[in-house]
Parts: sequence; C-alpha cells; structure tokens
Amino acid sequence: MTASPDLRFFASSDGDLAYRDTGAGDLVVLLHSGFVDHRLYDAQIPALAAHHRVIAPDVRGHGFSANATEPFRWADDLAGLLRHLDAGPAVLVGLSMGGAIATDTALEYPELVRAVVACGAAASDFEYTDPWYRDIRAEYARTLAAGDLDGWLAAFLRVVPGPGRTEADIDPRILRRLREMALHTMSKHSPGEPQLHVPMTDTWSRVPEIDVPVLAVNGSLEPDDLTGAAELLVRTVRDGRSVTVDGVGHYTNLERPEEFNKIVLDFLRTL
Repeated sequence: MTASPDLRFFASSDGDLAYRDTGAGDLVVLLHSGFVDHRLYDAQIPALAAHHRVIAPDVRGHGFSANATEPFRWADDLAGLLRHLDAGPAVLVGLSMGGAIATDTALEYPELVRAVVACGAAASDFEYTDPWYRDIRAEYARTLAAGDLDGWLAAFLRVVPGPGRTEADIDPRILRRLREMALHTMSKHSPGEPQLHVPMTDTWSRVPEIDVPVLAVNGSLEPDDLTGAAELLVRTVRDGRSVTVDGVGHYTNLERPEEFNKIVLDFLRTL
C-alpha cells in the first residue's frame, strides 16, 4: 500500500501536512480515524469527487504528514490547510477521531464549516464507558509500554467487528488495509515520545453553538455509549439528524461503502 499518486503537501509552521485534493464544486473534507490516513476513504473519494471538490488530509503524526515537534490542535491544523487553499466553507465528514476533528472545527472555526457528518463520533471530549472498549484501551497502553506492536495491532483490529462479532466476520481485505495503514503510522513514532496534541476541553457544553446541519452515521453494532453520545449530539444542535447502518461496526465506510456513499451524497443534496 503506497501513497496516492496525487498526494500534495502543505508547509505548515511545524512541518509538511499531506492531503489529497480532487474534483470540483462545493467542498467536502474527509477526515480519517486514528492511526490510519487518507486512504481510509479510497472508496469514497471517486464517488464524491464526481460532483464535489474533495480534500482528504492526513492528520499530523499520521500517514504521510509530519510528526508534531510542538503542541498543536487538530482544528488549528485543518483551518490552516483550508485557509492556505483559500477553500471553504466545507462539509466535514469524519470517522471516529475525524468526527471529533469535525466538531472541534465547527466550534472553533464556524466560518469554515458548512455542515458536519460525524461517523462513530460525537463531541471530542466523549469518553467510552463500555467495558469492552475500555479493555481495548488498556491493551493499547499495555502493548505499547511493552513495545509489542503485534499485540497493539491485534487490539486495534478488535474495534473493526465490534463487541458482538469476531475478525472472522470481516472481509479480510478490510483488516489488511487497516493493518497496513496503522503500521505505517506507528512506524513514524517511538515509545515514550511526548504527546503533543492538545485536546479541546468542555466541548459538550459548547455543542449548542454548532449552527450548521449535523448528520450522525453509526453502525448498529457500535457500543451503546457511543451511539447514545451521537444521538445526544444531533438532539443538541440546531439541525441534527442520524442514520444507522444495520449490521456493521465502527468502519461503516469500509464495510458498506456504497451505502455510506449514498448516505453522504443524499445529505449533501439537502444543503
């Protein structure tokens, strides 16, 4: 798995940030989940770029973007890229971490955001309470502390089927793609390096400030605390809606790419 041939780079104040930029029309920005990169959306970019300009960045420290050498916030990086490109306002489509980046950006830079699609995500200070996911987080910490990358990858891939299935229920091509992207991102980092991402705080209390349409997209097999948080998000904003994709877990766009594309395109037509 290699970088997209049309990958471009934005010279930020702290290193080069990678992104794809294709298509023409109203702007859609695709924000990937943690540990992977823009290639998460390989099945979405052509479908969306047929009618829209699509930008798919690699978050700092992920994929082909530079690692941080100083404190940073996700929303500031995205705003810097969009302003560099003289682009926006944009519809921000984000999965997991990407959904948190989308809601953060809607709060901090509302002039750059036309709408939000939050997939497997809510406000950025959402914390899982589900014991299944907390066990995975504990495995992340244990394996990374031990330098056990294989163990970390095994824990990372447990998220794909969710609590009610196993990896045997997942198309092996999905698991292979996620594993390759995660290995690439993890290879950029070393054990014990400082965490320079500065999370936004009290984002839940600010959710009523979001004054653009918000669509929550979740797989029916996600943990209840996440789907509950997503429903709270869309109930709290001025114009919120939700769609559930039946029989899938966290990576709705990978398990049901055509259905996911239709959901997003249908939403875009309402704007």
